[in-house]
Amino acid sequence: MCYFYNMVKAVIIDDEVNVRSLHKQLLTDNFQDIEVVAEADSVTDGIAIIKQYDPDIVLLDIEIKGGTGFNVLQKCRPYRFKLVFITAFNDFAIKAIKFSAMDYILKPVNEFEFIQAIENAMERIEQQETEQQLTNFMDHYEKKTQSKKLVLRTAEAMHLVDIADILYCKSDNSYTTFFLKDQKEILVSKGMKEYAELLEGFDFLRPHQSFLVNLHGIKMVDKADGGFIIMNNGREIPVSSRRKQKLLSMLEQL
Repeated sequence: MCYFYNMVKAVIIDDEVNVRSLHKQLLTDNFQDIEVVAEADSVTDGIAIIKQYDPDIVLLDIEIKGGTGFNVLQKCRPYRFKLVFITAFNDFAIKAIKFSAMDYILKPVNEFEFIQAIENAMERIEQQETEQQLTNFMDHYEKKTQSKKLVLRTAEAMHLVDIADILYCKSDNSYTTFFLKDQKEILVSKGMKEYAELLEGFDFLRPHQSFLVNLHGIKMVDKADGGFIIMNNGREIPVSSRRKQKLLSMLEQL
């Protein structure tokens, strides 16, 4: 956890008073460097407290009085704060959040996940990345663009990657390495499962437990023995026997 000489200012925007109270208590109990300077339950008041207090961290519910959290964000540019979304289970919103590598707290709150999300935001306060992440989030959520992007956050940087430029991914336990068409490699500290779920609608498939491939990047499928794929960069990727038929079926449909 990071420690600051000046208090970190936080605001909570949620239309449920009990949720605001719980989140405020969790912040007080677990983060001595954070001060909750204001709370709001609506779009209008949310915009007002962000502009008045210029917070470092904003906890923002997606569904609030008078509209949505996105209506708040549209009026608060440029983004000088780190954002942590608060949401009841909304598969579409959560998928857009994950595409943008943003932090979120799921209702009903889990204390461990809450602390982890806030710690992530604290660690990134000095990094100027919120604008790119939120722009990408809005594009996914509102389906504004056909050319989709995925935010990959590493210890050193944040990468905004065109999904079409991802050739394949390789899993190493809780880490995933992305191999791009330009031969660049990006290692992120998240498992393959999350990315497989995000990219399944973009013609990606796991031919093997350790790999996730872009079907458009396949040069050849060798059916001999166990079978393997040859990617456009020449890399050979194994194909498990139980996933071979699905791979061939999806390739025929491209």
